[in-house]
Amino acid sequence: MAWALLRPGDVLMLALAVGLALASFVWLWRDGVAEEVVIRANGQVFARLSLRHDRRIEVPGPLGVTEVQIAAGRARILRDPSPRQYCVRQGWLSRPGQTALCLPNRTSIDIPRRNTPYDSLNF
Repeated sequence: MAWALLRPGDVLMLALAVGLALASFVWLWRDGVAEEVVIRANGQVFARLSLRHDRRIEVPGPLGVTEVQIAAGRARILRDPSPRQYCVRQGWLSRPGQTALCLPNRTSIDIPRRNTPYDSLNF
């Protein structure tokens, strides 16, 4: 009954709105699913690991050992000797483009994107 009130222009606008919503969904989610994590120590790549296998990795740094945990397709910094624990509070990383930095201990974890908008990441 409500369809009887719609004019051809209304149907066209509704179709354009649905098309725009679908196109923006595809464009905004183009990075896909996280597949790997890159662990850096002192600015160098320490390890490049798949997120498919659960494990814990110890990464040495100037202040001590940072422990990275990978579980259920996501990664986090579990323990770090840094005084303020900002990287531990960052929590689980599960989407491409997310990063956690432990600047005092010079370690980081990153879930890379397929197409990065920058050349490198340094601290």
